[in-house]
Amino acid sequence: MLSTEVRKKAEFICKRIAEKAEVAVSDMIWIQKWAKSNHSVEAMLRRARRRAIRGDQPTEGLDRFLEDMDLGEPDPEDQRFGPQNPVELAEWFGKKRKWFVDDEGCRD
Repeated sequence: MLSTEVRKKAEFICKRIAEKAEVAVSDMIWIQKWAKSNHSVEAMLRRARRRAIRGDQPTEGLDRFLEDMDLGEPDPEDQRFGPQNPVELAEWFGKKRKWFVDDEGCRD
């Protein structure tokens, strides 16, 4: 569970990211550390990055549903479409961040 102070700071940083405003390196390092250890901060950061890349989403429709479900990669360069070479696809999945927590409680 996040403290109010941590949550407010994370929301502030994510708001600046979503608005494409300048964010200090120390703040980016801080939020990345929290995102690695806390799913809520990770989701906030992912949504902020997605909004910065794609802009505001429509108020309804499939795009809005996907946004609300927090599905998909924020970076369009990291998406794959159409038939893929199985070897390249396996390498692509190998580079993806682990979505599960290992025995030590870490995801990386």
